[in-house]
Parts: sequence; structure tokens; C-alpha cells
Amino acid sequence: MTDKDRELLELAAKAAGLMLWTHANDDGFYISDPMRRWNPLDNDGDALRLAIKTKVLFDMQDHVGQLIFEEGIQSDSEAEARRAITRAAAEIGKAMT
Repeated sequence: MTDKDRELLELAAKAAGLMLWTHANDDGFYISDPMRRWNPLDNDGDALRLAIKTKVLFDMQDHVGQLIFEEGIQSDSEAEARRAITRAAAEIGKAMT
């Protein structure tokens, strides 16, 4: 995971009111409720729950994720949508600081 992705996830979690945990031998993030790995950049369910908690509205047109940001056209439209949701939530979290 890149430093930029870590920052995105931290800000997105803040926007959603989530407390993140880390483990010594793992570079991922965990949440408690229930305790499980959390990464809306990789997990469709985490991304959808993040969009709902942060009230991020999105529209999918021609399989391109469009929110506050328009992600570049990739072969993986699900990844585009997850990244767009996470980026939008991170902007909300950034505005909260």
C-alpha cells in the first residue's frame, strides 16, 4: 500500500467516523465492529458502506465512476468506483480537520 493510499484511507475513515487499527505484521487497516480488515479501495462492501456513511452520491455512466472526481478510464470499473468513493470521502475527512 502506498503512503498516498494510506492517507486516503485514514481521511475517509475519519469522514465515516471509523476508528482504524493496525497490526504489527500487517500494513493494512482494521476496524472494530466487528474487528475486521477495512479497505474500501479493494473491497466493494467497504466502499459501499463508506459511501452510505459519508452520504457520497455517485453516478455510473458507461462504467466510469463519477463523483466529485472523475477517475480515468481503466479496465476495472469496480476499482474506479471504489477509488472515487474513497477519494470523495477523504475530501470530506480533510475538510473536517
